[in-house]
Parts: sequence; structure tokens; C-alpha cells
Amino acid sequence: MNSKAKFTNVETLRKQARKHIEQGAVTPGYSANRLEVLQQLNQALATEIVCVLRYRRHHFMASGIHSKGVADEFLAHSNEEQGHADQLAARIVQLGGEPDFAPDSLTERSHAEYVAGSTLADMIKEDLVAERIAIDSYRELIVYLGDQDPTTSQMLKGILAVEEQHADELADLLVGLPA
Repeated sequence: MNSKAKFTNVETLRKQARKHIEQGAVTPGYSANRLEVLQQLNQALATEIVCVLRYRRHHFMASGIHSKGVADEFLAHSNEEQGHADQLAARIVQLGGEPDFAPDSLTERSHAEYVAGSTLADMIKEDLVAERIAIDSYRELIVYLGDQDPTTSQMLKGILAVEEQHADELADLLVGLPA
């Protein structure tokens, strides 16, 4: 238990809740730099969308003797990345921002690149690189948030865990493929 924690009295909480009611979930207790958080979340959103698109392409383009299982994995990852994008977009709105789905600047805002890959091994490697980029990006954002935005931090920790799982699965797929 944190003995230094201070609790706001009930009357003050009630008064504060009535002020700026149009800000929804963003209360005076929100201490993160909201504009910076929104910018970072929109970059993460762009990254997830680029990953969805790359995984989808890989799902349809996978060919060869080992392709069926790998293509299924690509599709599963694409669907999970779409779920991450949806979570990020919802949080952006909750923080009073607007999710940026503009296709013309998507790859500029994304941390990960859209690299098609010509062979099954190349596709797996490119997806693994993108997952590793996402892992480090999410870790940095979680550290940046600290305890200033526990809701966003918790959401990002959940997404990070899935990205780490994706990286492990992709690394395992590489083991079974010829170089």
C-alpha cells in the first residue's frame, strides 16, 4: 500500500466531475500529455493497419509445400492486428482525439514498413521484423506513460504480449523453412 497516496474528498470529486463534462473520461486526474499520447497512439494505429495489410497480402500470396499452415498463421495474425487497431482507435476517441485512418499518409506514420516479400521465408522475416519494431515501440510508450495513464498503459501491455507471441511464432516458423 502506498502510504503517500492522498484521497480527494467526496465533495471535491463531485464538483470536479461536473466541470468539463464534455471531456468524458478525461478528468482533471489525467496527468499525461494528452496531445503527445494521442499522436503516439495514432502512430501505433498506423503501424497496426500496415501490419494488417501486410499479413493479409502474405496470407493470399503464400505458396509452396509449407504454405498452408503459414498462410493460416498470417491470417490469424492479421485478425489480431485488426483487433489491436480497433482498441487503439477506441482509446484515441475516449481521450478526445480522432483516429487517423487516412490511407495517403499511413506508411509515413507507421513505425513498421510495408515490405511484400517474394518468398515464404521473406514474408515471415518481414513480419517478424515488423513485430520486433512494434514490441520496442510499445515498450517505449509504456515506459513514457509510466503511471500517468494507467488505462492506456494496461491496454498497450496487453497488445505487447500478443506482439511478443507473434514474434515467437514467426521465429518458430522460420526454423522449419529452407533459407
